[in-house]
Amino acid sequence: MPVFLSNSLADTQKIATDLAKTLKGGEVLAFFGGLGMGKTAMIKSIAAAMGNPSDVSSPTFAIVNDYGGSPRLYHFDMYRVETWDDLYSTGFFEYLHENAILLIEWSENIESALPEGAITIELSPGEQENGRIIKINERGTGA
Repeated sequence: MPVFLSNSLADTQKIATDLAKTLKGGEVLAFFGGLGMGKTAMIKSIAAAMGNPSDVSSPTFAIVNDYGGSPRLYHFDMYRVETWDDLYSTGFFEYLHENAILLIEWSENIESALPEGAITIELSPGEQENGRIIKINERGTGA
């Protein structure tokens, strides 16, 4: 599992930009981490690195934002999703069948529904005030 140490927002943006360069379409990126850990910042950087001009913001109340593009980007916020019924009501499972990139904040709330092969991005506090430890892993690979 690759582990990255970020000491600043710029470091986090660079990690996200490098990750974006590997995406082709059809990926599910599942972000884990508490408030203020940098989930939305990483998603903004991924969209920008992919040439998507959308104004990226966390879709807390809308649940999902469609940023369009090629490949198409869908940004989910699962913070308020607490049950399987909640998850089904988002249309999440239909999005899995598109050749889009799904960017999911608060994936801990839907962890059992994430597909095998989802890319998990775990953000946790680092040693410095603005530091972050970022772990990236493909689900189901054991890596």
